[in-house]
Amino acid sequence: MAYMERNQDATVYIGNLDTRASESLVWELLLQAGPVVNVHLPKDRVTQTHQGFGFVEFLSEEDADYAARIMNQIRLWGKPIRVNKATADRRNLDVGATLFIGNLDPEVDEKSLYDTFSAFGQIIQTPNITRDPETGSGRGFGFVSFDNFESSDAAIDAMDGQFLMNKQVSVSYAFKKDGKGERHGSAAERLLASQGQKNIQMPHRLFADQQSNQQQQQQQQQQQQQQPYPNGPNHFYPAY
Repeated sequence: MAYMERNQDATVYIGNLDTRASESLVWELLLQAGPVVNVHLPKDRVTQTHQGFGFVEFLSEEDADYAARIMNQIRLWGKPIRVNKATADRRNLDVGATLFIGNLDPEVDEKSLYDTFSAFGQIIQTPNITRDPETGSGRGFGFVSFDNFESSDAAIDAMDGQFLMNKQVSVSYAFKKDGKGERHGSAAERLLASQGQKNIQMPHRLFADQQSNQQQQQQQQQQQQQQPYPNGPNHFYPAY
Protein backbone atom coordinates (compact mmCIF):
# COMPACT_ATOMS: atom_id res chain seq x y z
CA MET A 1 0.00 0.00 0.00
CA ALA A 2 1.33 3.43 -0.88
CA TYR A 3 2.09 5.69 2.04
CA MET A 4 -0.07 8.79 2.20
CA GLU A 5 1.20 11.82 4.09
CA ARG A 6 -1.22 13.61 6.35
CA ASN A 7 -3.16 16.39 4.69
CA GLN A 8 -2.31 19.38 6.89
CA ASP A 9 -5.06 21.51 5.38
CA ALA A 10 -7.64 18.89 6.40
CA THR A 11 -6.24 18.53 9.93
CA VAL A 12 -7.40 20.18 13.14
CA TYR A 13 -5.53 20.64 16.38
CA ILE A 14 -7.45 19.53 19.46
CA GLY A 15 -6.30 20.69 22.87
CA ASN A 16 -7.21 20.92 26.58
CA LEU A 17 -8.21 17.26 26.55
CA ASP A 18 -9.02 15.47 29.78
CA THR A 19 -6.68 12.60 30.65
CA ARG A 20 -9.59 10.18 30.25
CA ALA A 21 -10.00 11.04 26.57
CA SER A 22 -8.79 8.29 24.23
CA GLU A 23 -8.10 8.27 20.51
CA SER A 24 -11.27 6.24 19.91
CA LEU A 25 -13.36 8.69 21.93
CA VAL A 26 -11.89 11.69 20.07
CA TRP A 27 -12.60 9.86 16.79
CA GLU A 28 -16.26 9.37 17.72
CA LEU A 29 -16.59 12.95 18.95
CA LEU A 30 -15.08 14.61 15.87
CA LEU A 31 -16.94 12.22 13.56
CA GLN A 32 -19.99 14.40 14.22
CA ALA A 33 -18.34 17.10 12.09
CA GLY A 34 -17.37 14.88 9.15
CA PRO A 35 -15.53 11.72 8.04
CA VAL A 36 -12.35 11.20 10.09
CA VAL A 37 -9.23 9.72 8.49
CA ASN A 38 -6.81 9.66 11.40
CA VAL A 39 -6.48 10.62 15.08
CA HIS A 40 -3.10 11.11 16.75
CA LEU A 41 -2.68 11.94 20.46
CA PRO A 42 1.07 12.15 21.19
CA LYS A 43 1.97 10.29 24.38
CA ASP A 44 4.52 10.84 27.09
CA ARG A 45 7.31 8.35 26.56
CA VAL A 46 7.50 7.51 30.28
CA THR A 47 3.88 7.42 31.43
CA GLN A 48 2.41 6.48 28.03
CA THR A 49 -0.45 8.91 28.63
CA HIS A 50 -1.39 11.61 26.16
CA GLN A 51 -0.39 15.18 26.98
CA GLY A 52 -3.74 16.85 26.52
CA PHE A 53 -3.59 17.60 22.80
CA GLY A 54 -3.55 15.91 19.42
CA PHE A 55 -4.37 16.11 15.73
CA VAL A 56 -7.41 14.89 13.82
CA GLU A 57 -7.30 14.52 10.04
CA PHE A 58 -10.57 14.73 8.12
CA LEU A 59 -11.41 13.56 4.63
CA SER A 60 -11.57 17.10 3.29
CA GLU A 61 -10.50 20.61 4.19
CA GLU A 62 -14.16 21.66 4.37
CA ASP A 63 -14.80 19.03 7.06
CA ALA A 64 -11.85 20.37 9.09
CA ASP A 65 -13.12 23.95 8.75
CA TYR A 66 -16.58 22.84 9.88
CA ALA A 67 -15.15 20.96 12.87
CA ALA A 68 -13.18 24.03 13.96
CA ARG A 69 -16.38 26.09 13.84
CA ILE A 70 -18.79 23.80 15.68
CA MET A 71 -16.57 21.76 18.03
CA ASN A 72 -14.37 24.46 19.52
CA GLN A 73 -15.09 25.10 23.22
CA ILE A 74 -17.54 22.25 23.67
CA ARG A 75 -17.15 20.59 27.07
CA LEU A 76 -15.68 17.14 27.56
CA TRP A 77 -15.73 16.01 31.20
CA GLY A 78 -16.40 19.60 32.15
CA LYS A 79 -13.41 21.03 30.25
CA PRO A 80 -13.89 23.22 27.15
CA ILE A 81 -11.77 21.64 24.43
CA ARG A 82 -9.89 23.71 21.88
CA VAL A 83 -10.35 22.83 18.21
CA ASN A 84 -8.77 24.84 15.39
CA LYS A 85 -7.01 24.31 12.12
CA ALA A 86 -3.60 22.74 12.70
CA THR A 87 -1.98 24.82 9.97
CA ALA A 88 -3.14 28.07 11.53
CA ASP A 89 -2.05 26.93 14.97
CA ARG A 90 1.39 26.03 13.68
CA ARG A 91 1.79 29.45 12.06
CA ASN A 92 1.14 31.05 15.43
CA LEU A 93 3.74 28.91 17.17
CA ASP A 94 6.34 28.42 14.43
CA VAL A 95 9.38 30.53 15.23
CA GLY A 96 11.82 28.63 13.00
CA ALA A 97 13.08 26.20 15.64
CA THR A 98 13.02 23.31 13.17
CA LEU A 99 15.56 20.50 13.38
CA PHE A 100 16.85 18.09 10.74
CA ILE A 101 17.29 14.54 12.06
CA GLY A 102 19.58 12.51 9.78
CA ASN A 103 20.75 8.91 9.48
CA LEU A 104 17.53 7.50 10.90
CA ASP A 105 17.12 3.76 11.35
CA PRO A 106 14.28 2.33 9.20
CA GLU A 107 12.52 1.26 12.41
CA VAL A 108 12.24 4.86 13.67
CA ASP A 109 8.78 6.28 13.03
CA GLU A 110 7.06 9.60 13.78
CA LYS A 111 5.97 8.44 17.22
CA SER A 112 9.53 7.44 18.09
CA LEU A 113 10.76 10.90 17.13
CA TYR A 114 8.03 12.55 19.14
CA ASP A 115 8.65 10.39 22.20
CA THR A 116 12.36 11.14 22.02
CA PHE A 117 12.36 14.86 21.30
CA SER A 118 9.32 15.95 23.31
CA ALA A 119 11.50 15.57 26.40
CA PHE A 120 13.18 18.85 25.40
CA GLY A 121 10.08 21.01 24.98
CA GLN A 122 6.78 21.63 23.20
CA ILE A 123 6.63 20.15 19.68
CA ILE A 124 4.22 22.16 17.54
CA GLN A 125 3.22 19.45 15.08
CA THR A 126 3.68 15.75 14.51
CA PRO A 127 7.31 15.05 13.50
CA ASN A 128 7.73 14.48 9.79
CA ILE A 129 9.76 11.58 8.38
CA THR A 130 10.34 11.86 4.63
CA ARG A 131 9.10 8.65 3.01
CA ASP A 132 9.05 6.98 -0.35
CA PRO A 133 5.59 7.72 -1.83
CA GLU A 134 5.28 4.21 -3.26
CA THR A 135 6.56 1.96 -0.46
CA GLY A 136 6.09 4.18 2.59
CA SER A 137 9.65 3.40 3.69
CA GLY A 138 11.53 6.17 5.42
CA ARG A 139 14.35 7.81 3.48
CA GLY A 140 16.56 8.12 6.53
CA PHE A 141 15.77 11.64 7.69
CA GLY A 142 13.03 13.70 9.26
CA PHE A 143 12.12 17.01 10.88
CA VAL A 144 11.01 18.16 14.33
CA SER A 145 9.72 21.68 15.10
CA PHE A 146 9.71 23.26 18.57
CA ASP A 147 7.93 26.40 19.75
CA ASN A 148 11.14 28.00 21.04
CA PHE A 149 14.88 27.97 20.39
CA GLU A 150 15.82 27.01 23.93
CA SER A 151 14.20 23.61 23.38
CA SER A 152 15.73 23.06 19.94
CA ASP A 153 19.19 24.08 21.21
CA ALA A 154 18.89 21.61 24.08
CA ALA A 155 17.81 18.84 21.69
CA ILE A 156 20.84 19.43 19.47
CA ASP A 157 23.23 19.44 22.43
CA ALA A 158 21.79 16.23 23.87
CA MET A 159 20.91 14.18 20.77
CA ASP A 160 23.48 14.95 18.05
CA GLY A 161 25.62 11.85 17.71
CA GLN A 162 23.40 9.69 19.93
CA PHE A 163 21.92 6.34 18.89
CA LEU A 164 18.25 5.88 17.98
CA MET A 165 17.48 2.21 17.49
CA ASN A 166 20.71 0.95 15.95
CA LYS A 167 22.05 4.03 14.16
CA GLN A 168 23.90 7.14 15.26
CA VAL A 169 21.79 10.15 14.29
CA SER A 170 22.80 13.66 13.36
CA VAL A 171 20.74 16.57 14.71
CA SER A 172 21.10 20.10 13.36
CA TYR A 173 18.97 23.04 12.30
CA ALA A 174 17.10 22.37 9.08
CA PHE A 175 17.62 24.38 5.92
CA LYS A 176 14.98 26.99 5.20
CA LYS A 177 12.55 26.31 2.39
CA ASP A 178 13.46 29.40 0.40
CA GLY A 179 16.36 27.52 -1.23
CA LYS A 180 19.09 30.03 -0.38
CA GLY A 181 21.08 27.56 1.67
CA GLU A 182 20.45 29.25 5.02
CA ARG A 183 19.62 27.18 8.06
CA HIS A 184 17.08 27.91 10.76
CA GLY A 185 18.32 29.12 14.13
CA SER A 186 19.89 32.37 12.93
CA ALA A 187 20.30 35.39 15.20
CA ALA A 188 17.60 37.21 13.21
CA GLU A 189 15.08 34.40 13.76
CA ARG A 190 15.86 34.29 17.46
CA LEU A 191 15.37 38.03 17.77
CA LEU A 192 12.03 37.90 15.96
CA ALA A 193 10.94 34.98 18.14
CA SER A 194 11.73 36.84 21.36
CA GLN A 195 9.97 39.98 20.11
CA GLY A 196 6.98 37.95 18.99
CA GLN A 197 6.60 36.34 22.41
CA LYS A 198 6.64 39.76 24.08
CA ASN A 199 4.18 41.25 21.61
CA ILE A 200 1.76 38.34 21.90
CA GLN A 201 1.81 37.60 25.61
CA MET A 202 2.34 40.85 27.52
CA PRO A 203 -0.46 43.06 26.11
CA HIS A 204 -3.06 40.39 26.88
CA ARG A 205 -1.91 40.08 30.47
CA LEU A 206 -1.81 43.83 30.99
CA PHE A 207 -5.24 44.28 29.47
CA ALA A 208 -6.66 41.49 31.63
CA ASP A 209 -5.17 43.02 34.78
CA GLN A 210 -6.45 46.49 33.91
CA GLN A 211 -9.90 45.24 33.08
CA SER A 212 -10.16 43.17 36.25
CA ASN A 213 -9.04 46.12 38.39
CA GLN A 214 -11.67 48.37 36.79
CA GLN A 215 -14.32 45.72 37.36
CA GLN A 216 -13.30 45.34 40.99
CA GLN A 217 -13.45 49.10 41.58
CA GLN A 218 -16.90 49.37 40.00
CA GLN A 219 -18.18 46.39 41.97
CA GLN A 220 -16.79 47.74 45.23
CA GLN A 221 -18.53 51.06 44.63
CA GLN A 222 -21.81 49.27 44.02
CA GLN A 223 -21.36 47.16 47.13
CA GLN A 224 -20.61 50.21 49.27
CA GLN A 225 -23.80 51.87 48.07
CA GLN A 226 -25.90 48.79 48.78
CA GLN A 227 -24.36 47.37 51.98
CA PRO A 228 -23.39 48.96 55.26
CA TYR A 229 -20.44 46.56 55.50
CA PRO A 230 -18.91 46.35 52.02
CA ASN A 231 -16.00 44.22 53.18
CA GLY A 232 -18.22 41.68 54.88
CA PRO A 233 -18.77 38.02 53.95
CA ASN A 234 -20.78 38.89 50.84
CA HIS A 235 -18.02 40.99 49.27
CA PHE A 236 -17.68 39.97 45.64
CA TYR A 237 -14.63 39.90 43.38
CA PRO A 238 -15.30 39.21 39.69
CA ALA A 239 -13.69 36.19 38.09
CA TYR A 240 -11.30 36.72 35.20
